[in-house]
Amino acid sequence: MAYDYELLNVDIEGRLAVVTIDNPPLNVITLALYAELSALSSELKADPELTVVLLKSANPDFFIAHFDVEAILTFPTDTPAERDAQLNDFHAMCERFRTMDKVTICQIEGRVGGGGSELASSCDMRFGVIDKTIVCQMEVPLGILPGGSGTQRLPRLLGRGRAMEVVLGGDDLDAATAERWGYLNRIFAADEIDAWVGKLARRIASFPAPAVRLAKQAVDGAEQPLTEGLADEAYLFQRLLRTDGAQTNMRKFMANGGQTREVEMRVGEAGGELGDANS
Repeated sequence: MAYDYELLNVDIEGRLAVVTIDNPPLNVITLALYAELSALSSELKADPELTVVLLKSANPDFFIAHFDVEAILTFPTDTPAERDAQLNDFHAMCERFRTMDKVTICQIEGRVGGGGSELASSCDMRFGVIDKTIVCQMEVPLGILPGGSGTQRLPRLLGRGRAMEVVLGGDDLDAATAERWGYLNRIFAADEIDAWVGKLARRIASFPAPAVRLAKQAVDGAEQPLTEGLADEAYLFQRLLRTDGAQTNMRKFMANGGQTREVEMRVGEAGGELGDANS
């Protein structure tokens, strides 16, 4: 894959892609940045080698500010509104980040708002900085609404009442509240987030690729009725059981002392030592 962009820096580390967004001064989603993010989502989705994507910002104060309001003002309004038969392009881009067979992680060190928040909330995990990360769906004060998936993502993340507060209030949501409400997985001191999130991303990228991909698929199955999700889980478990990676790593775990008190007391660390014999 080429990964050649002007406003996005893409570093490939084995199965991990680290994407740094750099569109000064505020990382506004201009039409140029939007085009690159959309193209990137397609390129990442099609890359068979990757299992983890980490999105970061070159600007410590802004992850992504929001979609370019000047660009929105040029959208056509001279005909009646119509219901689209298919997902619009922005929705489709967000869905690619949500559904690709890679784990998508956002490291949000500053502000994220509007369409930037909608992109982030489409990803699998979000991490922030204590007293610095701010979330703001600022559309309703402008007379519009979050039209890039926010009205659908936020109720699923936060619950209906809290989503109503975020969307209708259009005000800043601080990092501690965003973590407590479920928008952010965890929050860190500014000098700790990079190492912690990077370690998590590299840890996941070290595991057998089929296990990472199908485990994400199984978790996403929770959006179905429970019995259907359980059936999918059982099927995906059976598929993984038949892979070389599963057989190799389970045997390696036992050879390394699995199911002894010494190893079971540090089983998370022991799991991180297994890696992927097929990589």
